[in-house]
Amino acid sequence: MESQQLIQRIEELVRKIEAMPDPDARATGVELLQSLMELNAAGIDRMMEMAAETGAAGEALIDGFAQDEMVRGLLLLYGLHPVPLETRVAEALVKVRPYLQSHGGNVEVLGIEEGVVRLRMQGSCKSCPSSSMTLKLAIEEAIYEAAPDVIAIEAEGVLEPPAPSGSVTLGRLHREEDAPHQPNGNGHGWQDVSGLTALAQGSVQTIAVSGRTLLFCRLDETFYAYSNDCPGCGQTLQEAYLEANSIVCPACKERYDCAGAGRGLDQPGLQLEPFPLLMEQGRARVALPHLGTS
Repeated sequence: MESQQLIQRIEELVRKIEAMPDPDARATGVELLQSLMELNAAGIDRMMEMAAETGAAGEALIDGFAQDEMVRGLLLLYGLHPVPLETRVAEALVKVRPYLQSHGGNVEVLGIEEGVVRLRMQGSCKSCPSSSMTLKLAIEEAIYEAAPDVIAIEAEGVLEPPAPSGSVTLGRLHREEDAPHQPNGNGHGWQDVSGLTALAQGSVQTIAVSGRTLLFCRLDETFYAYSNDCPGCGQTLQEAYLEANSIVCPACKERYDCAGAGRGLDQPGLQLEPFPLLMEQGRARVALPHLGTS
């Protein structure tokens, strides 16, 4: 079982103990669980200290702990992750900045208090129609993957009608109906993209993802994902090509800014639909919104 599944099972058992009708049995069960947790935490903490005392080799071992999914989950459970939460959040945002910058925007961390990450959107991303999707699918995914111990994410500068204060709280995506690490059966959420890492620099390629064909580009070592239809002529971009920094439609020759959110260079009113794309350790994932989501 994965660490997350084990943690969920432990939480279920805790709820069963707390629901026991016999107060003595309930108290005994809770005390037993707390004692085991304290013993395990003390033992793991001491193991981390012993590894650190061995010098460079120990530090490398601890870094390996932080990278292993099972061990990382265990360390998070006991509050012993070797990398500070602030550092993990900062590293996560580095992954999504290419997508944000393609919209002429960026993101700033205002602070992290009691597990709540406060962000501020910068630049034109604040007024971009897809900024809500950018936050929910790209920023939230990256942060929760690096720091599942984050309780919530609050972002300023997001144009979202239900939040008149200008801030929107992003709930964790780790729910069964839209878990980011797995397809939900409807082709929505984060989907793996096969073969994208082999795309050559300065090239474009259409790839089918969950039944939908998307256009992928690689420019200056950064990958981008767009819709496969030209809004100028309505034809597909199956044979599109890159000309400098522009995606060129093979039918009407309309040009779109590859690094600039697919904005039309000949007709500013035209724009390819961009999709959040994450690249990590040779794995590519693209976010497909639910139908009706901008």
